Amino acid sequence: MAAKTLDQVGTSRTSPSRTFRGAKSCKSHSSLERRANFPARKPIPVSGHFIGTMPVQQRHRFDVAALELYLRNRIEGFSGPLAVEQFRGGQSNPTYLLAGGGKRWVLRAKPGPAAKLLPSAHAVEREFRAITALKAGGVPVPRAHCLCEDENVIGRSFYVMEYVEGRVLWDPSLPGMTPPEREAIYDEMNRVLAALHRVDYGAAGLSDFGKPGNYFTRQIGRWSRQYQASETERIEAMDGLIAWLPENIPGGDETVVVHGDYRMDNLVFHPREPKILAILDWELSTLGHPLADFSYHCMSWHIPPGQFRGIAGLDLASLGIPGESQNRNTLRHTASAPGATP
Repeated sequence: MAAKTLDQVGTSRTSPSRTFRGAKSCKSHSSLERRANFPARKPIPVSGHFIGTMPVQQRHRFDVAALELYLRNRIEGFSGPLAVEQFRGGQSNPTYLLAGGGKRWVLRAKPGPAAKLLPSAHAVEREFRAITALKAGGVPVPRAHCLCEDENVIGRSFYVMEYVEGRVLWDPSLPGMTPPEREAIYDEMNRVLAALHRVDYGAAGLSDFGKPGNYFTRQIGRWSRQYQASETERIEAMDGLIAWLPENIPGGDETVVVHGDYRMDNLVFHPREPKILAILDWELSTLGHPLADFSYHCMSWHIPPGQFRGIAGLDLASLGIPGESQNRNTLRHTASAPGATP
């Protein structure tokens, strides 16, 4: 997904998210679980504010019975009755929590039928292909169960993946953690990003997932044309940026699988360990230059706190968060280490 409007959640080491996108509280899904015949489970301590689920919005509703019938023969161990709630937040592709027979899954759907959408937008098929291929290569992503492109089932294309329970950390300053814990979180982000970029995309079946080579030139050209086509007034700073970028493209022309939206709140961490269990939101993934992902990740160091989750101006040393140059060096070392895996 592109940028989302989401509230901040607590990030205490004893505060795992209760859903794959974060949750409201320990009992936020209790009614859903009762309807879905869940066994009793020991609660994990949580604190802070969480993004949870809500009743499905009117414009995103679909025939639940038709979905249940479709999934019965496509997900191993699936059983009903099926209960559905919608995750809160600003996803461009509506995301739902499914529950039935004591199990949970996550459904990602286009917001409507293809005829009402832009041709290349809301590419759930692309997300499904990416996580299916990368799961086989050992990258931490949810397991994909099935893709449905038949709009006769629920009125739009969708796919279903596993529900990953863990922490989604919305505030990159990581309040409630100790300095060593914060450092470990940032080290883990670098480790997993480097592992993603080491995937042999040809062997993973993704040779045609994008155009190899010349990534920055193509992206800058596309963005510039899109901006100029929608420009309503001249902005000198934008004109300067459009002129500066093509003259300052990094050297090298490596091609890897890039996520396109790699940041802390698109990751699910283990409930108590600094370990990434799943990378989410692959809508913008493609073949591109590894520095694209890393530079996007580094934006947090240039954004003040409160302006889309930045850490610029904080006392990073006392917090245990690496400075930007230290973070670059850590990733460079991690990326060059032989035999590292996700």
